[in-house]
Amino acid sequence: MPRSVNSVASRARRKKVLKQTKGNFGSRKNVITVAKNTLDKGLGYAYRDRKAKKGEFRALWIQRINAGVRQYGMSYSQFIGNLEKKGIELNRKTLADLAMNHPEAFRAIVEKVK
Repeated sequence: MPRSVNSVASRARRKKVLKQTKGNFGSRKNVITVAKNTLDKGLGYAYRDRKAKKGEFRALWIQRINAGVRQYGMSYSQFIGNLEKKGIELNRKTLADLAMNHPEAFRAIVEKVK
């Protein structure tokens, strides 16, 4: 009995990989073995960096809060410590937004915490 191969499925798998690597440079976009390696690496980086992005944003918020608080003679750690003591439950994302876009509201929070 002759060997049966499903060329329709094979072609579809290859097309799926090549579609995902569209826009890459050189043989990374059209040679299936190279494209598959590129895709695997790229998807791995995407997974890793979705997690890393959260830490990067937290660091950015902390820098913005620190810059805003320094204008009023406090450090970031003092500010966060006093926030905890006073029982003010604002997260860093909100505080950073206030420091950037609503300085008068942020100033009121700093004065309350001092």
